[in-house]
Amino acid sequence: MTETQDSTSAQSGTTTAPADGNPVAPQGPRTAADVVTPELVARLARGVVGSGTTVNHTPFTGEVLASALPESTPEDVATAFAQAREAQRAWAATPVRRRAAVLLRFHDLLARRQSEILDLIQLETGKTRLHAHEEVQGVLLAARHYGRKAPAYLRPKSRLGVVPTLTKVTELRQPRGVIGQIVPWNYPLELSVSDAIPAFVAGNAVVMKPDTETALTALWARELMLEAGMPAGVWQVVLGEGPVVGPAVVEHADYVSFTGSTRTGRGVAQAAAARLVGCSLELGGKNAMLVLRDADLDKAADGAVRGCFASAGQLCISIERLYVHESIADAFIERFAARTKAMRLGTALTYGAEMGSLVSRTQLDTVSRHVEEAVSKGATVVAGGRPRPDIGPFFYEPTILDGVESPMAVCAEETFGPVVSVYRFTDEDEVVERANATPYGLNASVWTKDGRRGRAVAARLRAGTVNVNESYAAAYGSVASPMGGMGDSGLGRRHGSEGILKFTEAQTVAQQRLLPLGPSFGMTDEKYAAFMTRSLRAMKALRLR
Repeated sequence: MTETQDSTSAQSGTTTAPADGNPVAPQGPRTAADVVTPELVARLARGVVGSGTTVNHTPFTGEVLASALPESTPEDVATAFAQAREAQRAWAATPVRRRAAVLLRFHDLLARRQSEILDLIQLETGKTRLHAHEEVQGVLLAARHYGRKAPAYLRPKSRLGVVPTLTKVTELRQPRGVIGQIVPWNYPLELSVSDAIPAFVAGNAVVMKPDTETALTALWARELMLEAGMPAGVWQVVLGEGPVVGPAVVEHADYVSFTGSTRTGRGVAQAAAARLVGCSLELGGKNAMLVLRDADLDKAADGAVRGCFASAGQLCISIERLYVHESIADAFIERFAARTKAMRLGTALTYGAEMGSLVSRTQLDTVSRHVEEAVSKGATVVAGGRPRPDIGPFFYEPTILDGVESPMAVCAEETFGPVVSVYRFTDEDEVVERANATPYGLNASVWTKDGRRGRAVAARLRAGTVNVNESYAAAYGSVASPMGGMGDSGLGRRHGSEGILKFTEAQTVAQQRLLPLGPSFGMTDEKYAAFMTRSLRAMKALRLR
């Protein structure tokens, strides 16, 4: 029996809501059948290189969403790369400002037609409309930033030569070629398009493997990018099972961009290293939120709701460990629990619900296992702690656990669901040490009324991004600055200069003028060596860099 067949849902009428459970938001008038028509699927699927067929499902009901999607074989992946290489040569020769203009037109098209993609994101991921809109926001930010800044990031830069004036040095940025991009299911618009945008504007082509369950979102974005003026061959899409198609993508790519689990990321890194190609990896996290004793408790409680339960906790940078100073812990937990219990769950293709569904039976099983094991070993459920099949097959209430201790799985393993554990601390040195006591280092959050103090604590945390008085959006949304993980949370960065330069090869062109870098005008080797020694000493005295 498949995961789409073994659970009841609100539509079946076979279960009822618990009397004290999270409230349910009103069901909207539109359904999946109103949005995902056979005509839409056929139109979007024209962008896939595939010789087989596959299907995807909607988490809201577990039912098939799109049938007859093309499925790619390793041979199809090779074909997609060949087509991308052919298109990339002309694309790389296109002036960077013309490439950037495509991104700015895409920005405007997305802003204007966002309702279409919000429907697809919701249906494919099960998230609420507001959480789907976070993906639109992220892509708009990236498209605007790189559409405006790419010419500056990529322009030739003069560098000091070995002998000033006599050596003219220019640093160039050449595209790597064809980028292999492997995209997860949890943020199918943001993690596909926002990562592809800097690769495109740097002059690369992309062969993308989105998760099949969220393929329509990526395919819709590709169609919109082509409408904005990108040549069709520059963005290739392949679909299929990860263990089959993923290695084929890595096998042919000139650089690999991967977002997913730490376990899979290690395999991607090893395969890329064997071919001597680079990779960037955004992997797992066990992110901490620190509520210091002077924090505004109402604002911190609101921030915890956003940080812990956005997209039902299926967000790499969401909060799973919540450290609260013991002097305010009870007051904070009371506020946080009240807000959590009041969250409205729902499936409507409209605004109003505050948390949606988990994406699959696998995610639901992991969440249930973590909570049940913690409770069996002494943890207390402060809020939530149960599935909600009355709403949909994979719904689980937003959950707060107290009294969590090692070796409970939820203490150290990434849950990737709407579950947060609360811990008390006594001083800042202690909480920094505990927050850092994990192999992960992706995101963190610090809450305090003293901004200087918050930034000082943030600088001590071993995480690629740290937010002060926000959970994740402040750092992630600041696209001019790098975002990525430390330790087991990954390699490389997205956003900012690092987010685009990683898709390029640095090339140094040095022109020597007038005098060679060797004995000349009858100099002996000894006199040349003495001359160069004096010159180098003079350059140090002149503070040349």
